[in-house]
Amino acid sequence: MPGREDMPSTLRRSPDKAQRTWEKTHDSAVETYGEGERSHRTAFAAVKHQFEKVGDHWEPKGRKGPSDRQAAGGGPERRAPTAGGVDANATKDHLLSVARELDVAGRSSMTKPELVKAIEKANDRATRKARGG
Repeated sequence: MPGREDMPSTLRRSPDKAQRTWEKTHDSAVETYGEGERSHRTAFAAVKHQFEKVGDHWEPKGRKGPSDRQAAGGGPERRAPTAGGVDANATKDHLLSVARELDVAGRSSMTKPELVKAIEKANDRATRKARGG
């Protein structure tokens, strides 16, 4: 099935469980919707329910559930901005620990929304670097 070939590099650097979640959900979505953006969004939604993006890979979240407003509401008709894999519903303490791991400057004085944005930017930088960019 296409899930293995279409798997993003961030998931290839992630735990086996995250990879299996992506692959199984993606392949099922391809059977339902066909190959394309919708299948990828569906697979990422499943991954984001159990994992959060930290740097250039995905790590298990402390709790299962939606990671941002878009994941909580879902549906192709209702598109809201996502947090790019950051668990925006996590506690501020958790976000601070992720920001510390990613060496985000100025994290101690940031609000929760600022931490989410800063972590998202740090994740994007780490992913670009891991992809050789």
